[in-house]
Amino acid sequence: MFLLFFLFLSAAVGIVIDLFVFHAYRLNYILIGMAFSATLVNLIPEEKASEVFSKYSGILNLSLMLVIVNLGMPLDYRLIAGAGLFTAVYILSRAAGKIGGAWLGGKITKAPDTVTKYLGFTLLPHSGVSLVFTGIAAATLSAIDPSLAEIVQGTIVAAAIINEIIAVIIAKFAFIWAGEIDRSK
Repeated sequence: MFLLFFLFLSAAVGIVIDLFVFHAYRLNYILIGMAFSATLVNLIPEEKASEVFSKYSGILNLSLMLVIVNLGMPLDYRLIAGAGLFTAVYILSRAAGKIGGAWLGGKITKAPDTVTKYLGFTLLPHSGVSLVFTGIAAATLSAIDPSLAEIVQGTIVAAAIINEIIAVIIAKFAFIWAGEIDRSK
């Protein structure tokens, strides 16, 4: 019960800041929830964290589903057709950043070779954060140049759809290559 209370308290503090400091809704409440959860996990013992989160896994799963649906609602999927070159550049840049960043991080921290070589590939399908920032960027750009907002939306939506199909397969192979899952599955 305390988990939900403090989660709602975190959101309430965000609303107060929005209303009295910004005089508009400017804060990202998904990030507030993520910051609260990260803080909680780092303040309590691992066993207690597992126990607490197992009790709330149903609520968490429902919340995540609602967040993903909410993120997709304002996006105009007709913009995908016009994304073209921007989508290819975005997908390749994102992949290079994730794979290269994971490789560099693995080398710097002297992680095992399986982490250094394959972690970046397993990160490719995770595009939820890009959808959050797409909404923020599109809202900001709409006031400046609506055509730019459409380009950003089309590019990210197309990339997210492509990544969620192709990158999942690549991630599965990365887990196999790393020896984390059985090849026969």
